[in-house]
Amino acid sequence: MAEAIAQAGGWIPFDDFMRMALYEPGLGYYANDRSKFGVMPEEGSDFVTAPELSPVFGELVAAQVQDAFAHTQTSEVWEFGAGTGALAEQLLSTLGPACTRYTIVDVSGSLRLRQQERLARFGGQVQWADSLPAQMQGVVVGNEVLDAMPVKLLLRQQGVWQERGVVVASADGDDIRFGWAERPTSLRPPVEPELPQEAEYLTEIHPQGEAFVATLADRISRGAVLLIDYGFGESEYYHPQRHMGTLVCHHLHQVDSDPLVLVGLKDITAHVNFTGIAVAAQDAGMDVLGYTSQAHFLINCGLAAKLDQLEVIARSKAAKLMMEHEMGEFFKAILLSKGVAPWDPAGFVQGDRMHRL
Repeated sequence: MAEAIAQAGGWIPFDDFMRMALYEPGLGYYANDRSKFGVMPEEGSDFVTAPELSPVFGELVAAQVQDAFAHTQTSEVWEFGAGTGALAEQLLSTLGPACTRYTIVDVSGSLRLRQQERLARFGGQVQWADSLPAQMQGVVVGNEVLDAMPVKLLLRQQGVWQERGVVVASADGDDIRFGWAERPTSLRPPVEPELPQEAEYLTEIHPQGEAFVATLADRISRGAVLLIDYGFGESEYYHPQRHMGTLVCHHLHQVDSDPLVLVGLKDITAHVNFTGIAVAAQDAGMDVLGYTSQAHFLINCGLAAKLDQLEVIARSKAAKLMMEHEMGEFFKAILLSKGVAPWDPAGFVQGDRMHRL
């Protein structure tokens, strides 16, 4: 990292730092062998995802995938950032032969080994890919993928926008400390915060996440894209009260806001601007079919009936998927389509929030 900063002239934009901290081969957070996903810190994990919390999550997502299969007349799933393979296992088990091929696109070699072991029983139904083909059909699924894509940091001071980057603050042998530094920029957030010009305001923009959606739109000839993540619509994202941005780190189930320490040993994420995702999709020729909270999405897909079938402990875990103070309101779901006539998707029949994008 320090070498890359030196080669760049002593300063790199934060999105370059975040990319290396998360994905640098052998060293980045998602490229090393440390445990990451789990319920308890005693396991060496840093955070829990919905499919790790309860298998009900994948069973309900499968209902939306089946709905999308029917309307797109496809039978393939492409999953990005599959983690331990928990969601893939749940989807494959629920979809059965309706899914003719399940392709996982994951940049982490260590996670791929865990996925292959977990999904071995599905044989040739599951494949892995390092990149997308020129053309594809099917249903793309991404749970907590967008939040891990590098973001740019913008800081407004005295009415002037600057891009925040990273420098080497000090170096004593292997003891390297990183620091912040800003440079002039023409970049701007899509919404100017309604604060006095002298008020300091730090936020993020998401060119890589939006480019990812545009790439999907370019490659998909017929299909749908389901993305579930934590975030907001644009007006909430760039609200005056969110003056310190949304960037956070996860380590041993603790949250902090300093990505410059324990580099490569903790997760770095930012909330998703779902308006930006929707606009990027539409600009690239996709339709936005629905946007809602995770709670409404899962309830629409049959969560209530599932809860009635569970024992007390399993029901308690599954209920966290929809509780407002847990994952239910914090996370959102968005469904995009390409090459097919728009339809009313199963997971968005009630509680749709398209008007809040």
